[in-house]
Amino acid sequence: MTLHSAYPAIADLRTRARKRMPHFVWEYLDSATGTESTKARNRKRLDSIGMQPSILHGEFEADLTTSFLGVKRPLPFGIAPVGMSGLMWPDAEGHLARAAAKTKIPYTLSTVASQSPEDLAPHLGPDAWFQMYPPRDTDIRKDMLARATAAGFSTLVLTVDVPVASRRERQTRSGLTQPPRLTPRLLAQVALKPAWALGMAKRGMPRMRGLEKYTPKTSSALSSTEHAGYLLRTSPDWSYVQWLRDHWHGPLLIKGVLRPEDAEPLAKIGVDALWVSNHAGRQFDAAPASIDALRAIKSATSLPLIFDSGIEGGLDILRAFTCGADYVMLGRPFHYALAALGPRGILHLIEILDKDLRANMGQLGARTLQDLPAPTHLP
Repeated sequence: MTLHSAYPAIADLRTRARKRMPHFVWEYLDSATGTESTKARNRKRLDSIGMQPSILHGEFEADLTTSFLGVKRPLPFGIAPVGMSGLMWPDAEGHLARAAAKTKIPYTLSTVASQSPEDLAPHLGPDAWFQMYPPRDTDIRKDMLARATAAGFSTLVLTVDVPVASRRERQTRSGLTQPPRLTPRLLAQVALKPAWALGMAKRGMPRMRGLEKYTPKTSSALSSTEHAGYLLRTSPDWSYVQWLRDHWHGPLLIKGVLRPEDAEPLAKIGVDALWVSNHAGRQFDAAPASIDALRAIKSATSLPLIFDSGIEGGLDILRAFTCGADYVMLGRPFHYALAALGPRGILHLIEILDKDLRANMGQLGARTLQDLPAPTHLP
């Protein structure tokens, strides 16, 4: 049995990942906030977007190459930042960075990752992005930018949709704290997942290594939604974005944009692209579906647009492109794949998406992503 016959879809990887992760880890990765209405809304609104199939268009091989920010990439998707990736699977950041370098797709390291920029430096390809949760202190800010540059990160992503910690009730109920502490309750869950437990025993429980330089050592544990990063960060304003534009000399992306009226002011500051995202439903449970925000923002700006939130296959990537996306990023699916199958799972997921994109483009008669038909509404 091949991987493609056993795990032909992201849903299959998700099911296997859940079986291999302790419950508290699964709740951290898979949960949203509130009643998880925004997470469900992302799925419902993606499903409402149709495209008219084509007939009699002859044989062709779909071309998946995409130009974004002046770089020609072989695939129209990359790896979004996920905080504490190393909690999902041992050395997750390293595995993801190496796979991204091998396949020439972007990898985005989170500020609150379990490995530091310096840890990842030997494993990065030329398309490495660094996601910043905004430090309040100017000296820390400058140092963080210098470390990212020295490690080989070429693109900066400022996340602006986390002004305060969200509730994430499922995650809180799981008993997870930051840094993770294995209470008797959590140890009982770990004992049932030997592959995860063995890997963690070899590497040690993950911690936010990139922030250790700036945070005081403390024996107290914070809630899983108010980790050490909140001791440093601020809720940024427009002047903060201007400061970053003045001090970062590579592409600057703003992640978490949902309002069309924010596009023009950001363009005037000089940002290079907008990342349309509702944080996959993890921050605010009354947010619009990201795909609806994408359509509205597309009509309000000429800036390149990235899309995420709710992608579950190649067809969803095409839906995003037909609604105005210039590039797509995925977070949870890459962690499902890694937890399900180890490092080979990442490359398997990339193959799943590649095959799904080609199959659906064949149905649409779209030789390139620019040939996609206009979207239609499905009831």
